[in-house]
Parts: sequence; C-alpha cells; structure tokens
Amino acid sequence: MLVDDGMRGAIDQFLTGLEVDRGFAGNTISAYRNDLDQFLKYVQDPPADDRLSPLTNWNQLGESNLMAYTLHLRTREYAASTIARKTAALKSFSAFLVERGITRADTAENLTSPRVEKYTPRSISPAEIDQLLAETAKAAADGKPEGLRDQAMMETLYSTGMRVSELVALNVADLDLDRRIARCTGKGDRLRQVPLRTSAINALKAYLDHGRSRIAPNEERSLFVNHRGSRLTRQGFWLILKAYAKAAGIEDITPHTLRHSFAAHALRTGYELRDVQQMLGHVSISTTQVYRRIASANGTESALSQD
Repeated sequence: MLVDDGMRGAIDQFLTGLEVDRGFAGNTISAYRNDLDQFLKYVQDPPADDRLSPLTNWNQLGESNLMAYTLHLRTREYAASTIARKTAALKSFSAFLVERGITRADTAENLTSPRVEKYTPRSISPAEIDQLLAETAKAAADGKPEGLRDQAMMETLYSTGMRVSELVALNVADLDLDRRIARCTGKGDRLRQVPLRTSAINALKAYLDHGRSRIAPNEERSLFVNHRGSRLTRQGFWLILKAYAKAAGIEDITPHTLRHSFAAHALRTGYELRDVQQMLGHVSISTTQVYRRIASANGTESALSQD
C-alpha cells in the first residue's frame, strides 16, 4: 500500500520540531524517522494475523494499534534497547498528535518499554592509553606529516574527550593555543570550549609547524587533513586508530572508547562531575554520572593531569 502524504506529512512536521525546536542530533532524527516509517507501513498494511484495519488517517490511531505493533516487534526478536527506542519514538509522536489536535487522546500513554540493562561505557586503562600515545609518539618522531598529525589527533582526543565527529570537524581557527583551549561544535550545534593539556598543545604545535603545511593547501581550513590535503573523515580516523591500537596490543577499541576513557580517568584523578559534563558537552549531568561506575576501576594512575 502506498504511504499517504497526510500521514507522512505529520511525521515530517514532528521530526522538524525535534530538530529545530528541541535541538535533537541528526543521528537521533534519522533513527526516529526510520522507526516511524516502519510504524507507518505497519498501520497502513497490518499483518493479517493481527486482525487490525488499515489506517488512512492518524485520527484513526488507537491503543490497539500500538499494543499490536510492540508485540509485533517482540515476536521478531528485536533487541530490548531497539524496542525501547522505537517505543520512545511512538510515545513522543503520539503526544505530538494530541498537541496538534490530530487525535483526541494520547494513545501511547499506557505503552511500556522493555527493561534495558544499564549501559556501562567501555574504557581502557591508563596504561593502555600510555601505550597508545607512545605508538603515536614513535610515528611523530620520524617527522612525517601523517605521524605528526596522528599524534596531535590522539593527544587532542584524549585531552578533551571530544567525539570523533567533533575532532574531525575542527578548523585551524578553532584552536587558541595561547589560551590552551579548542572550540568545538557538539550535538544540537551547541558550541563549547574545551581545555587542552600540555602534551596536546605541544603535539598540535609540532603538527601545525612541521606537518600540516606539507599536505594541506593554503586555502584549506580543516585542522586535520588526509594525505590528499582535504578534511579527514570519521572513517579515516577510525582506520588510523585501529592501526595504532593493533601496534599497542589493544583490542576492541573504537573512537568513542577514548572519550569514555577520558571521562573515567578525569573523575578518577579529581575532576568534578560538573566539569567533566561541560567538557563532554552533555546537556544533562545524569548522562555524565554513568562514568562514576567505571571511574573506580583498578588502577589509580592516569595519563590525565590538571596541568
């Protein structure tokens, strides 16, 4: 059955509101769009076994449609976390329909999400961080532009706890090495300043003075560039990280592992939770509190210091 423009239009309006009015990140918007598109297809052409009438307007939506759909998801063995996200999208969209007067009652009011186990971010130990940074230092010692760049990237990422998307989006103008800060743009286009520790500043100076100018054209604004002189991508950084991690004997690492490690090590070495929240760019401090669960892990020495 073809998707009705009116029903599709309501979804588009809802997602636009999340992006413009509430500052939801692009990845979240995309996930919600996929979730609601899947639900729209279901209610317009429900499986015969569910014995539901197809919907042609959202004002026909009832609690039975939502209950049947969540059961439909469970029987197809979706992960609990996926069902919870899809349920959250449905509850928000149902509230939107009531707010716009499209439906009279919130049909998702009694909709429940499956229990999702508490997520504990994975970090690596301070010793493993030291090994990783030592490998980038070896590469930089050769004086090649790529080695100087890689050391500057790893030091900056671990020094600040940036997301890799924020790291590769940096421009040269975003650095203020005299003030020991970098300016980055996070989720919802929120700007923040993050402090740089001495090792990151030294690595960035070496890269800017002796590496970047040898591979980047004069008009290029990007701070970190690939061998062709254009902005490095997230995928490009991940490949670089995996190569250094392999050399350091570290398994199962992602760019976000360094962000998690920064947060856990910062709390372990005496940073206040509120300071770590600001450096990570979390809107809610409850998001940052999860790192308390790993901050007390074995080992007390950290590569981080409040220098």
